[in-house]
Amino acid sequence: MPEPPALRSPVPGIAAILATSVLWGTTGTAATFAPDAGPLAIGAAALGVGGLLQAAIALPALRRSRESLRRHAGLVAVGAVAVAVYPLAFYSSMHLGGVAIGTVVSLASAPLASGVLERALEHRSLSRWWMLAAVLGVLGSVLLVLSKTAQPAVSASATAAGIGLGLVAGTTYALYSWVVHRLMGHQVGRAASMGAVFGAGGALLVPVLLVTGAPLVASAPSFAVAAYMALVPMFLGYFLFGIGLARVRPSTATTLTLTEPAVAAVLAVVVVGERLTAAGWAGLSVIAAALVVLAVAPTNVADRRPGPSGGAGPPVDGQEPLVRAGRPPSGLPRRGRP
Repeated sequence: MPEPPALRSPVPGIAAILATSVLWGTTGTAATFAPDAGPLAIGAAALGVGGLLQAAIALPALRRSRESLRRHAGLVAVGAVAVAVYPLAFYSSMHLGGVAIGTVVSLASAPLASGVLERALEHRSLSRWWMLAAVLGVLGSVLLVLSKTAQPAVSASATAAGIGLGLVAGTTYALYSWVVHRLMGHQVGRAASMGAVFGAGGALLVPVLLVTGAPLVASAPSFAVAAYMALVPMFLGYFLFGIGLARVRPSTATTLTLTEPAVAAVLAVVVVGERLTAAGWAGLSVIAAALVVLAVAPTNVADRRPGPSGGAGPPVDGQEPLVRAGRPPSGLPRRGRP
């Protein structure tokens, strides 16, 4: 019988999300090898195909969980719409505002949006350690934006639109992460939760791909980029992301993915030939500090909500083991679910 989530270590989940962030960090650089493809085509191909593949490998789990998924169809629909909107906003943000601004705004806003969602919808207090890590991550991301001196200038209106779309991307990313985690808390297994939300979201992106995707098959390099984006950062990346969400809170997961803009910045220097200023390298260092905070944070400092008898409830950040009264942390599946 699987180990109950309450007794699971968060370390494998953290490792899975960090691996996901590295894969996601390659998308901006990969997109530069398909200059003729528009952002809508790249986004629809990446998460549309990747989402359908998630559903395909989850078919047995989806059949087993169909009744639970029907009961929570509204939650699945919200997650699917968020999945469909996210790549369109994310790649359009990079197209209009530049790779640095699009990536950093999208990823830096996600932890804050995730924290607000948990606070507003679950009434969870966020630990001081998470707040410190989020502030450091956002500060590091801002420094990366300020380092964008070697890239071509864009108009103020395009930059503003890129920032706005980046905020949309960050919010929808936080929303579908929360939905998947919430489904797991409703006794829907990890594979079924990911397959339902991403499969439905991928299906919503198919019409966009049919309308805009012609440039992706016009040349071998463009097709290779589309295949790579769909199979590696999206399919494999989100498979690992689902594993991580089964062990850590969405707010922690989205904070960990602040690694992505750091990876993207390093690849831009090494592969694309961009250069980072001192502010950029400082930003990378601050993001590294945020990850260290999450890694070494004590497990007993999270704020606790009142329990049913007025005592302390389970830790709210979902990272520390909870064995008292045999109850798993709120929002995680119980024994017998993957």
